[in-house]
Amino acid sequence: MARIVGIVTTDHGNVGGGSPIFYASSREQLQRLAHLLEKILDSAAHEMNEDLFIIVDRH
Repeated sequence: MARIVGIVTTDHGNVGGGSPIFYASSREQLQRLAHLLEKILDSAAHEMNEDLFIIVDRH
């Protein structure tokens, strides 16, 4: 089963939970950070909306 290993967002008010949350200051930084974490964690980055990516481990 897949599990969320991280959240990357530009919106400080709409996220919470038990996964690590990474905040970006711009849309460009959001995309860069999500794709970098995807590679580092050997996971998949999924864009939920323009302000939010989730990093999912499928192993």
